[in-house]
Amino acid sequence: MSELFQQNMPFDNALIWGIGAIVAVVLILLISTARAAARVASLAQPIMNEMGWMSQRVQSLSEGQERLAGGLHHVSENQSLSQTAMLQMMEKRLSEVQVAMTESLMGSSTKTARSLGELHQRLETIDKAQANIEKLSGNVLSLQDILSNKQTRGAFGEIQLHDIVLKALPSDSYTMQATLSNGKRADCLVHLPNPPGPIVIDSKFPLEGFEALRRAKTAPETQEAQRAFRTAVRGHICAISEKYILEGETADGALMFLPSESVYAELHSNFPELVREGFAARVWIVSPTTCMATLNTMRAVLKDARMREQAGAIRRELGELYKDLERMATRVENLDRHFGQAAKDIDEIKISTEKAAKRARRLDNFDFEELSQEANIPVIAPIAPTV
Repeated sequence: MSELFQQNMPFDNALIWGIGAIVAVVLILLISTARAAARVASLAQPIMNEMGWMSQRVQSLSEGQERLAGGLHHVSENQSLSQTAMLQMMEKRLSEVQVAMTESLMGSSTKTARSLGELHQRLETIDKAQANIEKLSGNVLSLQDILSNKQTRGAFGEIQLHDIVLKALPSDSYTMQATLSNGKRADCLVHLPNPPGPIVIDSKFPLEGFEALRRAKTAPETQEAQRAFRTAVRGHICAISEKYILEGETADGALMFLPSESVYAELHSNFPELVREGFAARVWIVSPTTCMATLNTMRAVLKDARMREQAGAIRRELGELYKDLERMATRVENLDRHFGQAAKDIDEIKISTEKAAKRARRLDNFDFEELSQEANIPVIAPIAPTV
């Protein structure tokens, strides 16, 4: 029998067998559970280790996050300071740029104003030049009008000749529009001495033939213009030779004045035979330039002639100057003699003065003995005073 719950029960009781079975099952379950727990524990150990490692990593991440937060805070502070400094620098730079831009704008404004002023002056100059050009154009047109008319062209040549003669010769050495004994009137008569005598300068301007030469484009036109020019110049040479070369009254030659260097150059370049004909007729052709040179030569001749005319007067003046110099030399000699006599008198006065001074010193020292010896005067002894 078995004692269960303080009750004696027989072993063959079914309840006992049931309880035993349950206990056995429970023991089996406990053993299985223990084994399973052991297996679970063995399986959970790596998980626990992993969880510990993860916990450490989480803690490290937490610490890193804290450090990162501190770094971010520091970076934020530095960024704030940098932004403040940058803003201040930018404000300062903007202020400098603004000042520089203001100065630059003021300088540019000043330069622009100056440039505008200079441009205005240049425009005024251009306006004046334009006005002068227009005036000159009018003068050129007037000159063309003058040269197109034969009478006005002659007057133009006479005026130019008068201007050249006025600059080269004295006013009393020439006569404009002088009338000769044959009744012909010369443009200018230069009063040169004999020889060569007074010489006539007559102004001629063969413009028509010259203009025809310039306009000619074909050979026939050129030949016709040359023929007309040659005829005109020959006519002028003959007229001057016949009218203004008078024996016993004028020089043995005359000057034909061409008031154009172009006509003069054309004549000497392409018509040398006319120049030779002028030499043969004793008519010398001159331009404004060569006329000035010729007149300067005449001026030298006039000066030499006037010097010869005044030679007698110059000799007389030189004679009087020589006499004046002789009188001056005599007076200087007399003055020197007076100076010598005066110097001698001054020396004698010095000697007398020295003697008088010496006697005065002796008198001042009461040197009567020396005086008596020199003058042989007896010396009177002084009277002793009575007691």
